[in-house]
This record gives sequence, C-alpha cells and structure tokens, in this order.
Amino acid sequence: MSASTVVKVQQPLVPVLAVVGPGLIGGSFAAALRSQGEVGRVLGVGRNTASLARAQACGLIDGVATLQQAAEQADLIFLAMPVGATQAILAQLLPHLKPDTIVTDAGSTKENVVQAARLALGDRIGQFIPGHPIAGSEATGPEAAQATLYQGRTVVLTPLAENSVADRTRLTHIWERCGAKVLTMDAQTHDTVLASVSHVPHFLSSVYMWQVATAQDSDLRMTLAGSGFRDFTRIAAGSAEVWRDIFSTNRAAVLSELQHVKAALAQAEQALASGDDNELQDFLERAALARRFWGSRSGL
Repeated sequence: MSASTVVKVQQPLVPVLAVVGPGLIGGSFAAALRSQGEVGRVLGVGRNTASLARAQACGLIDGVATLQQAAEQADLIFLAMPVGATQAILAQLLPHLKPDTIVTDAGSTKENVVQAARLALGDRIGQFIPGHPIAGSEATGPEAAQATLYQGRTVVLTPLAENSVADRTRLTHIWERCGAKVLTMDAQTHDTVLASVSHVPHFLSSVYMWQVATAQDSDLRMTLAGSGFRDFTRIAAGSAEVWRDIFSTNRAAVLSELQHVKAALAQAEQALASGDDNELQDFLERAALARRFWGSRSGL
C-alpha cells in the first residue's frame, strides 16, 4: 500500500448513542447496535447509580453521563424509562440538545408521550420521533439485556408531521439493523390496539396473580401450580412502576377494552352455568383455533 493510499473507515450509523435507562429495553438496543458495528460510543443515563454500574460492567454502555452531557454529545438519544418521566427528561435535554440529534423512545403508550414531548420541546418537536419496540420480558435490569431481543420483532413508529423524511428514514434503518421490522401508524391507533393485545393481558395477569396470592390457602395453591399458572402469570412479574405509568396514561383505552373482556367472560360464564356443554365447547374451540392460527403466523 502506497503512502498516498487513503483507507476509508465506515462510519457507524450512530457515532454516539445515549440511553436513558440502560436496562432490558435500552440495554438491548445498545447491544444490538454494537453487535452490528453500528454504534461508536454508548453513554448511559439514569437515576440509579448501581444499575448504571452494572450496565457498564455488562458492556452495554461505555460510560455514565448526565442528561446535559448526553444532549451535548449524542447523535441519537433513546428514552427507555417509564413514560411518566418523558416530559421532565425532555425538558432537561432541550437547552443542550444538538440541532441534528434524533430523540426517540420505547414507551408502550404514544398519545401521552407525544403530548409530553410537545410541551417539553416546543418548536424543536421535529427532533423527537415516537417509537415502541414490541418486545420485552418479565425480567428487568441490565443483566436481562440481549443483543438479539429485537430480531424478527416489530417496532412501531408514530412519526410526527414535523419529523424530517431523512430522520424518519435514518431511525427506521437503525431499527432494521437491530433485526426489527418497522411499522408506521398514528399514535391513537397504536394506543387502542396495544390496549387490547398488551396492556389488558398484563392487567388481567396481575389481577389473577393478586387474587391467588391473597387467598387464605395461597401457599397450597402455589405449591400445586404448574405450567398453566406459570404461563398465565409470567408477565405479572414485570416492573410495577413501568406498568403503573402505562395503565394511567392509556386509561381510557384500557377501560374500554376491559368492557369487551367482561362481555366475553359473561358469555363464557353463562355457557358454564347453563350446563350446555356444546356451547361451552364451541366457545373454547373458537378460542383455541384463533390462538393456534396466531401462533403459526407469528412464530411465537
């Protein structure tokens, strides 16, 4: 190679990434980009110093930063904390935010997040692109993070009119490099659908777990509990703080969906109470077929 030869080094998609909340979701995002060589330096931001130290020990982040330092240095800021903190976090980022930095989030609700972002960012709202990766686990913390979490999973973006096409395209490509499939929809549609297929299942799982745990013979029940109990209650072990914010910020959609669940439960209860085994079997069979069809289509 001659002295005049110039070797071009491929620039990663995200030279500097800041993750606010480098636990399961945020840590997995950083790990996925690192595994693909698409991130340079990763800064971890959070209120729990012990958790940040574990994230660094796990190799998820390269260093700890304040919100000001993250805003001054990062090319992409990923918000992976409870949605109730969105407005306060964005307000602290705003005075120091570089003009070309993209800010996105992983919140499970979107209408309230958009409202909070508009209040916090004002005329710089175009730098915020709301998002929601449909992936997760009942496990929490940096130790639960995995580079493969988003492979084959869906990420929903609910972009704003103020977002540039270039920024939307860039964020989509970043998620695709994590192995995800990106869907775009409006925030209201997202919240209505997710109330049905994500928020209400967690609500019901938690209610059932609470009912069993507070029964007088709860120890005996749990001693005899098997795989059905395990599968139905698994998600109830998730972060109470995170799910409190999800339920409170998507309250109307969750309450509306619960009315439909109550109607279905009443129909099934009536079939059981009436002693009509044919009606009961028909109800169970339709549910079983629907679940099998979804499983074969989704691979989950």
